[in-house]
Amino acid sequence: MGKYDFDTIIDRRDSEAIKVNLKEEFGREDLIPLWVADMDFATPEPVLKALLKKLEHPILGYPSTKSWFWKSIMDWIRYRHGWEVDREWLDYVPGIVRGIGFAVDVFTSPGDKIIIQTPVYHPFRLVPEGIGREVVSNPLKETPDHRWEMDFDGLEALASDPAAKMMILCNPHNPTGTSWSRETLAHVAEICSRNGLVVISDEIHSDIVLFGHKHTPFAMASPEAASCSITFASPSKTFNMPGLCSSYAIVPDPAIRKRFFSYLEALEIDYPTVFATHGTRAAFEECRDWREEMLSYVEANVLYVEDFLKKNDLGIRFTRPEATYLVWLDCRRLGLDHEGLVDLFEDKAHLALNDGEMFGAGGEGHMRLNVATPRPVLERAMENLAKAVRSVS
Repeated sequence: MGKYDFDTIIDRRDSEAIKVNLKEEFGREDLIPLWVADMDFATPEPVLKALLKKLEHPILGYPSTKSWFWKSIMDWIRYRHGWEVDREWLDYVPGIVRGIGFAVDVFTSPGDKIIIQTPVYHPFRLVPEGIGREVVSNPLKETPDHRWEMDFDGLEALASDPAAKMMILCNPHNPTGTSWSRETLAHVAEICSRNGLVVISDEIHSDIVLFGHKHTPFAMASPEAASCSITFASPSKTFNMPGLCSSYAIVPDPAIRKRFFSYLEALEIDYPTVFATHGTRAAFEECRDWREEMLSYVEANVLYVEDFLKKNDLGIRFTRPEATYLVWLDCRRLGLDHEGLVDLFEDKAHLALNDGEMFGAGGEGHMRLNVATPRPVLERAMENLAKAVRSVS
C-alpha cells in the first residue's frame, strides 16, 4: 500500500465533468465512462489546498503573474527532462488545443497545408480545418510487432510541398502511447526545418511515461528542432486538473517567439487565472511523490488489462503503451465493421470508449481505453467486455 488512495471510487455525477456527461455525449447513461483523457483519481491534495487558500481572500481581482509561477515551471522541466528553459521562452496559453489554434492562425494562412500523423488526437485535424486550412496526413506505419513508427519518406514528400507550412506533432503520441526517440524527433526536425515548416509539439502527456521509457522534448532533440518549434505542455493530465486551464508554450527561437507571443499579448490571451498559477505551483512543487505512485498504479492497470486479454483470449490485442494512461485496443481480429464495433462496446459491454475512426487513417478497428481509473471499475469493465465478445463469437 502506498501513501495515496487510487482505489476509492469517486462519484463524479453532478461534477459537470464531460467524461460523465454520458446522456449528452452517448445518448444513454448506462455506460462505464473510460473515454475522455482525464483520470478518475482525486486531484492531489496540495493542489486543492492551494486553491482553497486563495479563496480565503474575499476579492478575486485581476491577477498579476508572479515570478514564482514561472520558476515552478522551469524547475519542473529541469527536474523531469534536464531541459534548461529560459524565462523568456515561456508564455501562458489557456489550453493546448486553443494554443494550437493560435499557432495555426499566426503562422499559416487559409489554404495552407498542415501535416499530421494519423491515427492521432482528433483536434489536430478539426482545429486547422475549422479555420480554413488543409490538413494532410502522413499516417504512422505499424511494425510487425504492432508498434508504430513514422514514415519519413512520406513526411519528406509532404513537407517539400510549397503549400505545407506546419506540422503538428503528438509527443508522446496519443492514442498509440508511443514515446518518440531523440533520433526520430531529430529526423522530423531536419525535414521540417529544411523545408521551412513550423513544428507544433503537443507534449501534454510528457510526464506520464511508463515502464522505464524516457520522454525527449522535441526542442531538445537537435538545434534544428529548437529553431523551428513551439512546444505546448501542462500539468493538467499528470495531476488531473484540466479544468484549471494551466497550459504554457515554450519557444526557444527568437523570431518564432516574437511572432507568437506578440499575438498572445495583443489578444490578452497570455494572462493565467489565479487558479491556474496557484494550482500549477502546488502540483509541480508539492506533488512529485503523488505522481510516482499514480504512475505505478497506472502501470499495474495496464498490466491487468494485458493479462486479462491474454487469459480470456478475446481476440483483442494491444501493445503495452510507453507513455500516457491510454490503451490502444486492436479489435480487427473480431471481424466487425465500425458500427458493429461500436455496438459491441456500447450496447453489449456498456462501455464508453473513444472509437478508433475518430483518430483518422489507421484508427479503423481500434478502440481507445482510459485505464486511469480505480481497479474495481476497470475489472468490471473488462468482465463486461469479455461477456460481450463471447456473445458475438
